[in-house]
Amino acid sequence: MTGTTRHRYLLDANAAIAILENDPAFRAAFSERHEALVPVIVLGELYAGAEKSARVEANLKRVAEFESRRSIVPCDSQTARQYARISQQLRKKGRPIPQNDMWIAALAMQHSLTLVTRDAHFSHVDGLRIQGW
Repeated sequence: MTGTTRHRYLLDANAAIAILENDPAFRAAFSERHEALVPVIVLGELYAGAEKSARVEANLKRVAEFESRRSIVPCDSQTARQYARISQQLRKKGRPIPQNDMWIAALAMQHSLTLVTRDAHFSHVDGLRIQGW
């Protein structure tokens, strides 16, 4: 891969699902040159979705296979501090977003990653880099 830059992204749940579903639009936008990291929060959302699905065992297996091929980004005390700043900033703006999404945004900002998502409410988080597809 001489001369190619490998970009690092953090996946929101809808981007992770696009990978699981082999979404052609997602594939066209994010090639092998991109490293897709997964927040532990998104992994939990994927497992929760599998648990409530009609095909629990098959979907749990799909999520486990997805997990085995990705780098999972855990939360730590720095993430908690970033989460608190985001929460306060959004409260002051009067623009709340789901708590899981604040944690995901916190991880993206903590690790200076671009968040891949289709959720417009992330645009309310100051300083968060977002990429759609």
